[in-house]
Amino acid sequence: MTQQELTNDAISLLKKLIETQSFSSEEDQTALHIEDWFKRNDIDYKRTQNNVWAVNKYFDASKPNMLLNSHHDTVKPNSAYTKDPLKAIVEDGKLYGLGSNDAGGCLVSLIATFTYFYNHKDLKYNLVLVASAEEESSGPNGLNSMLKIVPKIDVAIVGEPTLMNLAVAEKGLVVFDAVIEGTPSHAAHPNDNNAIYNTIEALQWFKDLKFDKSSEALGDVKLTVTQVNAGKQHNVVPAHVDLVIDVRVNDAYSNAEIAEILQKKAPVTSITPRSLHLNSSSIPVDHELIKAGVAMGRTTYGSPTLSDQAWLSCPSLKLGPGDSTRSHSADEFIYLREIEEGIQIYIELLGRVIV
Repeated sequence: MTQQELTNDAISLLKKLIETQSFSSEEDQTALHIEDWFKRNDIDYKRTQNNVWAVNKYFDASKPNMLLNSHHDTVKPNSAYTKDPLKAIVEDGKLYGLGSNDAGGCLVSLIATFTYFYNHKDLKYNLVLVASAEEESSGPNGLNSMLKIVPKIDVAIVGEPTLMNLAVAEKGLVVFDAVIEGTPSHAAHPNDNNAIYNTIEALQWFKDLKFDKSSEALGDVKLTVTQVNAGKQHNVVPAHVDLVIDVRVNDAYSNAEIAEILQKKAPVTSITPRSLHLNSSSIPVDHELIKAGVAMGRTTYGSPTLSDQAWLSCPSLKLGPGDSTRSHSADEFIYLREIEEGIQIYIELLGRVIV
């Protein structure tokens, strides 16, 4: 099959995925469309829950393994959509629809690329394709659950919209729940230990906090207080205030180090991380994948957004067609030319590294 035929088929698959509801943990029907692609192209595949995966035909256990991964789940559409989010609409070279940009365009481009190389002999790397579930919810049955099932991964390309530039690092994420306590009382009585007033100092501390170590690729750690909750009645001073704090972690810190710093220094009664598993990710800039991409004219950068890279312990590159700023937006779209370019660049990049 030619690259153009693969591109046409990939766009057809994407239209089917758009028109099939696939909210996180509800991807069973989109998985069937992906299975159908493999059947039509005589590719031996497996399905584990809603994850569909395959390895190249001439898999050689003595060779290193390269993961090609993107996801087929979506978030739920927001209320600002003017077009039907579950209808694939082509207008002015744009393909509209929920999941078109995040990350359907990446997924079908990687599937097409895997298909292009599937029958090649004597590749330097084995290819392991995983069309994964539950990425948007960081659920238990997504790529994280597959890493003990698929062959051990040595390096990965994770398909997320990067305008086909090379995201050589990605920030990790820790969400903290913090509590600030005070003395509950009737609002009419004096109270020098009002939990809400005590929050002022804590909020200013969080606003002013700077972490010492910066990263060349990812910049500074970014901490943001995103939720404040307290009180139920107008005449009662509450016993405590609850805060939620979102921390985007660069590759100069582990998530555990960030938790230790905040638990020692934050002026709050308690602060507890929800999870420490979503660490930052990166790939050395002298890795052959990055050298090949730069030689092709692609630029490198650090990504502030989280993806399934967070589950990987190997070097990983985030790369895909589409624009991250369109993700989760109303009337989400991807340009058809971006999919064509994505497949072309993926194939050329892998051709420089694995052939």
